[in-house]
Parts: sequence; C-alpha cells; structure tokens
Amino acid sequence: KATAKNLVFADGNPEAKIMLVGESPGRDEDLQGVPFVGQAGQLLDRMLAAIGYDRSHVYITNTLPWRPPGNRQPTPQELAMCAPFLERHIELVQPKVLMLVGGVSAKQLLATHDGIMKIRGKWKNVKLGDMEIPAMPILHPAYLLRMPAHKKLAWADLQDFRDRANSLS
Repeated sequence: KATAKNLVFADGNPEAKIMLVGESPGRDEDLQGVPFVGQAGQLLDRMLAAIGYDRSHVYITNTLPWRPPGNRQPTPQELAMCAPFLERHIELVQPKVLMLVGGVSAKQLLATHDGIMKIRGKWKNVKLGDMEIPAMPILHPAYLLRMPAHKKLAWADLQDFRDRANSLS
C-alpha cells in the first residue's frame, strides 16, 4: 500500500451475476484506480466481448487492491492479509459465478497449489461461509499477450464459461 498511488477496488456492475477476480493492479491500474485498464485489460475486454459481455455485465476486482512494488507477484503474506476483505467483498456482491483470472486468484480462492495450466478451464466451487459459488480459472490476459499460442485454450475456456454462466440466469 505504501508504494501504490491509488486504491484499485473494483469496476463494472456490482449487481452482475458474474464476478471476475484478478491478481493485483499493474502500473496503469494503479495510476487510474481501476482494475484491468492496461494492455491486459484491453485484451480482457475483447475476451469478454467475444462471449457477449462487457463491463456492464460483470463485476471486476483483484486479490489485492494495491499494486505490489515493482509490479511483482503478491507475497503469501500480502494475500493472507487481504483475503478476509476479498472474501467479504465476494459475499456482499453474491455473484452466481466466478471467473478467476490468472493463477494467483485461482490458487487463493480454490486453496490449491496446482498451477494455472493444470486447473484452467475446470469448474470448481469456491466456498465462503454458507455460499458455494461455481468458479472457473482462466489464463490471465497478460500471460496470453506473452504466449499468444495459448489463446485457443482461453477461447475454449471462455465458451464453456459463457455457457455455464448463461445457464444460471
């Protein structure tokens, strides 16, 4: 928090049935105070559009509300410190389905040590208090920018996500 410029809380529609949980803000997000606005955010917007959604149909937050120094991965201590706030945030929004964007959010909310390539595209349940929410981990858009050959995996996951989310209407 001490090195971040802005709190990056959430974006989109807090009444949406779909909630996306990313990792942590990057430089652009820190400057604007909005999640997923940089290059990866633009790709995320295109990914959502490809399955018929935009930010008015989803609600987006991150595991951490502040950019870690040097844009590094969040530490286990930072994730543990912010976990109660993230969990309460999800409980208040009460989404019908979660999209876990990247390995950090997937590992945290699914309480697993498995890597994103092993768990991506597989439906799991996130348990918070009395709630049990279907969740799908997907590859992070920043990863897809570095590894464009994996976009075909992401496309298959997005189609499956859309079908499941639409069935929960």
